[in-house]
Amino acid sequence: MIKIIADSGSTKVDWRVVSPDGTVQQITTTGINPVFLSQQEICDTLNQLRAAFEGEVGHIHFYAAGITGAAMEQHMQVCFSQVFPLAVSAADSDIVAAVRALCGNQPGIACILGTGSNSCFYDGQQIAPDKVPAGGFILGDESGGAVLGRKLLSDFIKRQLPADIDRAFRAKYPDVDMHHIIQKVYREPIPARFLAGFSPFLNENRNNPHINKLLRTSFAEFFSRNVAQYDYQRYPVNIVGSIAYYYEDMIVEEAQKQAMTIGKILRAPIDGLLEYHTA
Repeated sequence: MIKIIADSGSTKVDWRVVSPDGTVQQITTTGINPVFLSQQEICDTLNQLRAAFEGEVGHIHFYAAGITGAAMEQHMQVCFSQVFPLAVSAADSDIVAAVRALCGNQPGIACILGTGSNSCFYDGQQIAPDKVPAGGFILGDESGGAVLGRKLLSDFIKRQLPADIDRAFRAKYPDVDMHHIIQKVYREPIPARFLAGFSPFLNENRNNPHINKLLRTSFAEFFSRNVAQYDYQRYPVNIVGSIAYYYEDMIVEEAQKQAMTIGKILRAPIDGLLEYHTA
């Protein structure tokens, strides 16, 4: 029977559909975060996936931001049972995906820098219980795309952006005004997805002194408020996520300033997860 492996952020899900003969099909859908989405909304996305391939599904290994305990696992498993009634499913957090993709069965510090951020120490088998909570984009998620976007929008509405960056922002996002921001952040679901959508603008303007400072300050906060609480003197810091991938040079430099060594950086965990579950 078919095996499905998935890595989901708030923005998108990377699916790998593994046929009995070992053939792998790659599928992408909109993101699934069980904290913000109803079972019907999740099932709608799963039905899109179901329509993209043929055959019965026997196993599902699903990883997502927002799966923080038994209630969220059950929330996802109910959805899977509706769309894939014969499948045995497991739902784990994105940090479990990170450690399996980055470290395999070896000990190390594993981090996520994508739409959100997270970190932990992994002993090669389990995540150590004293992991630093991520906190979400309001209380934590330092250096995550949503926090970077939040900082940019805050500077925009408070008129803190330099004139050239302000003009560039308005030209790139002519429909983004105070009303639009309030609507997206406070009144619509999954505001993290909206906020993280401004990361490309930051990357395009990373050499501007104001944007460069915003980025480097954020990366420094991630290391000082999260990674510094692990044994970084003995173990390298491994990171997965789009933010880590696109800002690798800055991240390595900011880590070095705090006497930390960067190990592996992956854009996404899905290929590592595919290897982990098909070995």
